[in-house]
Amino acid sequence: MELEDNTIATATLGGAKSIYWSSLIAGGVAGLVVDVALFPIDTVKTRLQSERGFIASGGFRGVYKGLAATAAGSAPTSALFFCTYETMKSHLRQYASHDQLPYVHMVSAAAAEVVACLIRVPIEIAKQRRQALLHKGNASSLSILYEALRKEGIRKGLYRGFGTTVMRDVPFSLIQFPLWEYFKLHWTDVTGTALTPLSVAICGAISGGIAAGLTTPLDVAKTRIMLAEQLESNRMGGMGRILRNIYRERGIRGVFAGFVPRVTWITLGGAIFFGMYDLTLRYLNENEDR
Repeated sequence: MELEDNTIATATLGGAKSIYWSSLIAGGVAGLVVDVALFPIDTVKTRLQSERGFIASGGFRGVYKGLAATAAGSAPTSALFFCTYETMKSHLRQYASHDQLPYVHMVSAAAAEVVACLIRVPIEIAKQRRQALLHKGNASSLSILYEALRKEGIRKGLYRGFGTTVMRDVPFSLIQFPLWEYFKLHWTDVTGTALTPLSVAICGAISGGIAAGLTTPLDVAKTRIMLAEQLESNRMGGMGRILRNIYRERGIRGVFAGFVPRVTWITLGGAIFFGMYDLTLRYLNENEDR
């Protein structure tokens, strides 16, 4: 069974224009649904990773803080990611043999993550600072971003932690997407059942959970950088130094802080995200064929 037989690949039949619009819409829908549905788990994870500690960062109070920023940014971020991923995958696999397809998926996912981070990072700044209750009162996400821009500038304010986020998300996708594509490719051979939105969701959940667990330390470092004030951030150093300091202070439990909520969130999120993505793609393709 060739990879082109997979449902996601059917978007390529209408050419580049079809891939662009179908992946853009399906990615936007999937991203919005999963981020809103699982937002409280992400809040708990952020507070566990905060240097201030779980209780000081809010505990279980106000677990929907930062939801507006996430809802506003999740659809365009996911849309941009999948538009880039599917377009690059469609283009590159014309030049790749069957054995080289995992590398196509890895390159496509890495490029898509970098592009998506242009939207994701400012959204994460606003979301995580609200989640960790770093701003008094009920400061809006826009006011948080404006304050970051005014006091810290573009690179150290709005895009604080951009490099760290890329260093977290690219390895994550390098693990997740080849696994997801591999599980889909062999689903029918192993289970004897057709590839459905439910089975695509299961593949997404498993691949996401594995990738989430392995990249938790990178997520911890990214969270610390985004929550830090400017002067404190300048003293923190790079990702390696941050993780070494965390290890000295809290040991391996500190390096893997938030492991359970992160893996839980991304496993559930992977199921919802990829299931919704596949379901939306099928719907769009069916309507396009009519």
